[in-house]
Amino acid sequence: MTVQGTVAKTAVLLVLALITGSVTWILARKGAPVWSFVGVAGTWALLFGITLLFKPQWSPVLAPLYAMMEGVTVGGASFGFEQKYPGIVVAAAGASASTLAALLFAYQSGLIRATGLFKRVVRIATWGIVLFAITQIALLFFFNVGLFLEVHGSGLIGIGFSVFVGVIAALNLVIDFDRIEEWARVGAPEYFEWYSAFSLMVTLLWLYFEILRLLAKLSKRR
Repeated sequence: MTVQGTVAKTAVLLVLALITGSVTWILARKGAPVWSFVGVAGTWALLFGITLLFKPQWSPVLAPLYAMMEGVTVGGASFGFEQKYPGIVVAAAGASASTLAALLFAYQSGLIRATGLFKRVVRIATWGIVLFAITQIALLFFFNVGLFLEVHGSGLIGIGFSVFVGVIAALNLVIDFDRIEEWARVGAPEYFEWYSAFSLMVTLLWLYFEILRLLAKLSKRR
């Protein structure tokens, strides 16, 4: 595994996601019934992602499939946001790319270091967010109980929560950068280039969606 190889694989995954996302966007714009397919693609993307967590050696095959399925999901969701808030997708994509570039510069220049404490804090916060989301979904699905629904609104609590989650998503990029360098340094198998690219793409899409949601909440307040 090399850093350069990981960068190349990441570019391939992003291009695949962009292609399928663009096709979905175009079809949705023409009025094609793509929404059921978007749901199926999202389910497959989730299954591929979970499988890769336990079988990283399958990443040369599953990572591209994940990128294509996730592209369909992102394309459909982005089209829905764009219909409600024109211009929001370009703004979210630009903010995500700018955040990635800024954090990469800060990491390479030593302004941000992925120390042991940094990783622990970010990981605890990340798992806290995941458990919070799972708890909300479980309570709503099994008991029809909404808990802390204010975090999804456009009030100060909702905006503050989106900012917090967005920051944690962005900081996970730093952990991804550090992990890629570490695996390359210790001579991880070549398939880890695909696996690292997959991990980086997951974080990027998470960041994009959080910025998208934040901008949507801010738009509601206007």
